[in-house]
Amino acid sequence: MRQTSTMTQPVLDVRDLTKRFGAFTAVNGISFTIKPGEILGVLGPNGAGKTTTIQMLLGLVTPTSGSIRMFGLDLETHREEILQQVNFSSTYISMPMSLTVEENLRVVARLYGVLGVERKIDEVVKKLEMEEFREKVTRKLSSGQMTRLTLAKALLTQPKILFLDEPTASLDPDIAHKIRALLKEARQASGLSILYTSHNMQEMEAMSDRIIFLQRGRIVAEGTAAEIVARFGQADLEEVFLKLARE
Repeated sequence: MRQTSTMTQPVLDVRDLTKRFGAFTAVNGISFTIKPGEILGVLGPNGAGKTTTIQMLLGLVTPTSGSIRMFGLDLETHREEILQQVNFSSTYISMPMSLTVEENLRVVARLYGVLGVERKIDEVVKKLEMEEFREKVTRKLSSGQMTRLTLAKALLTQPKILFLDEPTASLDPDIAHKIRALLKEARQASGLSILYTSHNMQEMEAMSDRIIFLQRGRIVAEGTAAEIVARFGQADLEEVFLKLARE
């Protein structure tokens, strides 16, 4: 069953967000919200603006125009306060390679002021089935192990909103299924809100309460997976993706 909330204030409120790089417009006036405890899927082909959007939400890239508010606060003026309650995981980022897995998690815990560090690390290591490589030097991790480490880093800080960019792309089906279950469990237990990108259409349907589809920096479709499929008269979300990506 989908989780709902009586709270009216969104956790994330994006209005008319635009980012230009010279003459190229990567993100073109997009607006969307995420409610407390909601999982919003963001779909789109490569180059559609997904990564640039996430970078702006993390304060890594400055918008050309538009606004970003989280927890009722403006990101531009309350950056540190907001980002203490946010985390991010992606298949495409790495951690300091000379540290062990556990050392990396300790560094993250201290940067975020996590209380009960030992217990929290034990919990996240167990949940992500990382015991066998807990003491391994990070540069020796496989791609799937690195993905689990970046997810562990993100969950360790107990964020209120989590940005996930292709979080299961390098995982085997069993671990990927467990990760999806873990994320839903965290949402149910703490009201965690999630923005989720993936090229796995079945995963997007299973995980997302709502989906927005980006194409050339604009939102061209928004709704539940079923609503989007029905709107475009296709058999499933993958057929919609192919139709929009080829236009």
